[in-house]
Amino acid sequence: MKDVPFETALEKLEKIVEELERGDLSLDASLKRYEDGIKLACACQKKLSKAKEKIEILMKKDDGSLEGKPFKEADEEDQLT
Repeated sequence: MKDVPFETALEKLEKIVEELERGDLSLDASLKRYEDGIKLACACQKKLSKAKEKIEILMKKDDGSLEGKPFKEADEEDQLT
């Protein structure tokens, strides 16, 4: 699952959810799809966590130079303003 792009993994996960919601799979097939979905969800979460670690917001200082600042969650930003 590591090599699967985030968007592809998310699409596959959405398809699995739709299949499970329809309820027309056998118990064994449902369990297999559920297991696949959990693996995809974990892979997506890991990719999101890695991306979050890499994100920096560049802020312009008074002298015109750029300063890297760690990414803050939207909720944190709202609380600061």
